[in-house]
Amino acid sequence: MTGTENSASLLIAESVAKSFPLPAGGEQTVLEEVTLNIAQGEVVALLGRSGSGKSTLLRILAGLIQPTSGRVLMNGAPLEGPNPGVAMVFQSFALLPWLTVQENAELGLFARGVSKEISEREATIALSMVGLEGFEGAYPKELSGGMRQRVGFARAFVMKPDVLMMDEPFSALDVLTAENLRGEISDLWERGAFPAKSILIVTHNIEEAILLADRVVVLGSNPGCIRGEVKVDMPRPRDKKSPRFVALVDFIYTVMTNPRAPVGELPQAGKSRFPMLPHARYGGISGLVEIVHDRGGREDLPMLAETLRLEIDDLLPAVDASALLGFAEVSQGDVIMTAAGIEFATAGVHRSHEIFKEQLLKYVPFVSTVLQALAAKKDGRIGKGFLLDILDEHFSASEAERQFETLVDWGRYAQLFEYDADEERLYVVEDEQAG
Repeated sequence: MTGTENSASLLIAESVAKSFPLPAGGEQTVLEEVTLNIAQGEVVALLGRSGSGKSTLLRILAGLIQPTSGRVLMNGAPLEGPNPGVAMVFQSFALLPWLTVQENAELGLFARGVSKEISEREATIALSMVGLEGFEGAYPKELSGGMRQRVGFARAFVMKPDVLMMDEPFSALDVLTAENLRGEISDLWERGAFPAKSILIVTHNIEEAILLADRVVVLGSNPGCIRGEVKVDMPRPRDKKSPRFVALVDFIYTVMTNPRAPVGELPQAGKSRFPMLPHARYGGISGLVEIVHDRGGREDLPMLAETLRLEIDDLLPAVDASALLGFAEVSQGDVIMTAAGIEFATAGVHRSHEIFKEQLLKYVPFVSTVLQALAAKKDGRIGKGFLLDILDEHFSASEAERQFETLVDWGRYAQLFEYDADEERLYVVEDEQAG
């Protein structure tokens, strides 16, 4: 089991899975066999990329949605319905605009039937903890984004939960505000003044996870599953410039970008004929390849992300796409150019299209399916709906749309086909040129 299973265990997920129906029939598995333990007195970070099911898992643990299989235990008892032992802080603040700061902070206690006198007292204490003294009578529209999120924290604090859950609570804030609020939350925990026994935070920010957590649980994608965990063996408060901090960031980047990942991230044999395409446009791919080439053909991913001022979800799709197409390899937290990548980075415009075409045909099997379908049509045209019907067998409706968009972007750059957005049809490039 992930985590320390002992008498101090607060929250446990046992073999939790979650699936949703697909439009064309069948199911999409979002989470698969997730087993997780949250012990008293620890901060656990769930770290994963888009599509790893982080938020879905959090909502299952909170009792907001039911798992397809498996179960959740809270203080040793099976969870049925909303979890009374947790409180949540959301990314979107989720304040009621017609209530004052004080009233928003009291909301959870009011729902539990706590008296007005006690609710007011507890809310005042919580607002003081997050630095909002004097703003009790203000309305959300009068507050900055950072102040609104502080109200969100205060609303959770008054519940004095066993486990405080945070779903990317700093991602909607500007960098400086996020850094300040993150530091204040960390300080409350380190001083023993935090009004919860444990914290579970969902994030895609590696540095944030290492800064706050005792354990970082890394999730794989499609379906979401636990690949493993990293124990953050650093004293608090943590120095982001220390060699150990940098080493942990580098290690987790390696874990999250290594194509030879542990079993759990790898797709099951026969599950899909078509691997999921990373959502990166050709411009992002070529830009990344050129930058790494200009830096000597090898670049440290954390350093590259910092230089480009990109979050992991912004950088990794281009990295994944470059690796998928054979332009780069990822090893030990570094992205390394291949021979094909070097040729692509240094080629002229015409040759770069040809190289991209060669790699696309070599590594993306769905492209061959599209070309075969185009060749079978007398007019060399096929509708978007036809391809979506194929993709719907392997992906959700929204993901099928994104896969189609990526396919069109890559295929057009490779000059394999064009797309008429008005008619929603792909057509053969040669036929269009001839006509």
